[in-house]
Amino acid sequence: MNAIWKPGAGPRDMFQAYVCDEASISIIRSVAIEMGWEPERVCKGGLRNAVQSLSITASPHVLFVDMSESSDPLGDINGLAEVCEPGTIVIACGQVNDVRLYRDLVASGIQDYLLKPLNSDHLRESLGNAHAAFMAPRLDAAATRQHVAIAVIGARGGVGASGVASSLAWMLSETNKRPTALLDLDLHFGTAALTLDLEPGRGLMDAIDNPSRIDGLFIERAMVRANDNLSILSAEAPIHQPMLTDGGAFYQLQEEFRNAFECSVIDLPRHMLIAHPQLMSEITVTTIVTEMTLAAARDTIRLLSWMKTHAPQSKVVILANKVQAGALEISRKDFEQSIERPVDVMLPFDARLAAQAAKLGKPLSDVSKSSKLGAAYADAGRRILAAGDETETAEKPAGGGSLLGKLGDFKSLLPKRKGSEKLAETKN
Repeated sequence: MNAIWKPGAGPRDMFQAYVCDEASISIIRSVAIEMGWEPERVCKGGLRNAVQSLSITASPHVLFVDMSESSDPLGDINGLAEVCEPGTIVIACGQVNDVRLYRDLVASGIQDYLLKPLNSDHLRESLGNAHAAFMAPRLDAAATRQHVAIAVIGARGGVGASGVASSLAWMLSETNKRPTALLDLDLHFGTAALTLDLEPGRGLMDAIDNPSRIDGLFIERAMVRANDNLSILSAEAPIHQPMLTDGGAFYQLQEEFRNAFECSVIDLPRHMLIAHPQLMSEITVTTIVTEMTLAAARDTIRLLSWMKTHAPQSKVVILANKVQAGALEISRKDFEQSIERPVDVMLPFDARLAAQAAKLGKPLSDVSKSSKLGAAYADAGRRILAAGDETETAEKPAGGGSLLGKLGDFKSLLPKRKGSEKLAETKN
């Protein structure tokens, strides 16, 4: 739950309840006393009374609300979310016995939904679970694992950068079990949602139209869930509708991703580097997707030069996509000589797997797990995460200003072997 700032809001109570009928009030007060909570915090009034009261006072850590008199339960719960502080645990009760309503409420952030008339045992169990959730240790994500922001940029149109972005995001979320956000910034012709057989929704367009609305609650509601660890934000804007934006909404979305996810993958059309270069300021790893052609070699060189000037903090990983052995316009050796650095991963072309992925509505990395293409994708994922971890290590202060701390090149090499061993252990 999230909330606007409330002037004069005091310390937060452990528990409050807003209930419509006397019988429920009596049961809740008795259970609250058993748990050592103040029975006076059980007030008469339903969900709307709770919203009105909490709009001017601090919300409790555990909140119980009665939805019996609500004609629009989901809409009223959304209103409640606007006035609750982050981390508020909400339990609701009502008279509607509907599995679909229960699922919708849980999806909106409610911890539990109890059917009236209330049962003391069920209520005691639900409040006990809420108390246990509140008391559970909360690990600071910044103290455990830094956010890895990955930009995927195509050197040329048609190289398959969008497919690579979707596949990488899927691998990070499914294989590596990292909460991941996928942001498709091709507003008119993006394919992130289409690749995963999802409807894009209006979240991204709403963010562009109203950047001031972007916060943790907006991210939670606007993004489309692809699996337990992957959420997508994309759009299919009308072709006749130009997108007039200064890029502030995109930058603000990146800020929220850093708070809500361990990884973010941004499918970034290369023309946006010209219009919104500030989008690269916080990118940890840049994946340039290219092909083995003369034009792609030229544009890869130009992108690498741009990166050195405008995003020197970002590690670059070069992926050659749709590689067909014996049908290369430029050999790998000549390509690498022209760009003056190695190609990190070669993704082989497999028309059968590409067609199968499109029919199933799954990313190519998921369909191709047991093939050479799948092995190449797995290698790409390991390299990108290793580059992100290397950047995180390099950003940590050296401590005491030692000579070793000043030798950046040596220090970046030291943890590299240890990181690769950890990744190998994770794979096994």
